[in-house]
Amino acid sequence: MLLDGWALLDRMDLRAQEEALRRWLNASALVRPGGTVVVSADAGLSVVQSLVRWDPAGFAERELADRRELGFPPAVTMASITGAPEHVRELLDQLELPEGTELLGPVPVASAREGARDGDARTERALLRVPRGGVGALARALKAAASARSARRDEHLAQVRVDPPHVV
Repeated sequence: MLLDGWALLDRMDLRAQEEALRRWLNASALVRPGGTVVVSADAGLSVVQSLVRWDPAGFAERELADRRELGFPPAVTMASITGAPEHVRELLDQLELPEGTELLGPVPVASAREGARDGDARTERALLRVPRGGVGALARALKAAASARSARRDEHLAQVRVDPPHVV
């Protein structure tokens, strides 16, 4: 019995469906030949169909195609800058963005660690999106901006992540 499929699939995570399928396949692989696997999730979902058909490769192909269409990793490289609004904007101002970089945001985000509620503007996130070939230039630009802050002994209050699982 694979219970609580909705809990795995409803997470605010780019990799929620991948992780659910990985867990389900691992658990299903332990079933004896001739045994039955029951999953409590909507049978119409592609991730559930991939489990039923035992087709992780097909799922990966569809997921990659969807992410290409939406401009999400791994089809592109994405970096997130998260922190207090003034720190995010300060880091963005110091960045020399490589050509072809898209800036999305910054926008307010709720931070569970700080007990924030929806719409709380104490934390903001900006996303930087570049084609896969631009990851080196983006990483160098982020490193240079962070190094400049470090040289001035500024506190690193804006967190930088490349290809973050959470972009919402």
